[in-house]
Amino acid sequence: MTKINVETLDYTQLAKVFDHAILKPEQTTQDVEKGCQLALEYDTKSVCVKPCDVKQASDILKGSNVLVGTVISFPHGNSPTSAKLAEALQAIEDGAIELDVVINIGHLKSGLYDECQKELETIIKTCKAKNSNVIFKIIFENAYLTKEEIIKACQITEAAGAEFVKTSTGFASSGATFDDIELMRSNVSDHIEVKASGGIKTLDQVITFLQKGVTRCGSSSTDQILEEFKKRKQQ
Repeated sequence: MTKINVETLDYTQLAKVFDHAILKPEQTTQDVEKGCQLALEYDTKSVCVKPCDVKQASDILKGSNVLVGTVISFPHGNSPTSAKLAEALQAIEDGAIELDVVINIGHLKSGLYDECQKELETIIKTCKAKNSNVIFKIIFENAYLTKEEIIKACQITEAAGAEFVKTSTGFASSGATFDDIELMRSNVSDHIEVKASGGIKTLDQVITFLQKGVTRCGSSSTDQILEEFKKRKQQ
C-alpha cells in the first residue's frame, strides 16, 4: 500500500480527490445550487449532478476550477446504445466534461463482452470527437458482479478507451469496498485511474482507498470528510 495518511496529505490534495455527488432523485434545483457552492467553498475536483442539472451546474461553476460531471444511463446501465449516446452528447453540450457511464450490467452478466465493449467504444469515440477533453469513468456496480465479472469489466473498460474504472452508483445494496478496489487496481494498467463511490462517509475510508490506489472518490459527505481532515491536521 502507498504511504498516504493525514500527515502526508495537504488540504488541496485531498479536496481534489472528491467528485461531490448531487444525485439523489429527490434533490431539487436548490440542492444543486447549494451543492455547487459547497464544491466551490471546499475546492473539490468536480460536482457530479444528474443530467438534467448539468446546464445549471455549468452556469454556476463557470470560470472556476471545479469541473462539471454527470452520469449516463444511471443507475442501471440498461438504456440502448443510441439513448446512452444521445444523453452523453447532450451532457457535453450542456457543459459536462466528465461522464460516469454505467456499463450494461445485465449484458455483462450475460457474457456479452464484445457487445459491452463496442457500446462503450461507440460512446467514447463519438463524444471525444466532439470534445477530446471529456473524461470517461465506467461504473460497474460491483454489488451485482462476481470477481470474474469485475475483472472482465476492467478489461472491457480499458480496451474501450475510458480513463477510469468506478465501483458503484451508490444505489445498489452495497458500495465501494476495499477488496474490490484492490481487485480493480490490479486488473487495469497504471494509466487507468480508479474511482470509489457508494457509502463513502468518513475520512478513514477515504485514506484507506487512497492507500489502495484510488485517485477519485464520489461522495455526498464531502464537507463532513474535509472538515474532519482539517480538525485532525490541527491536532
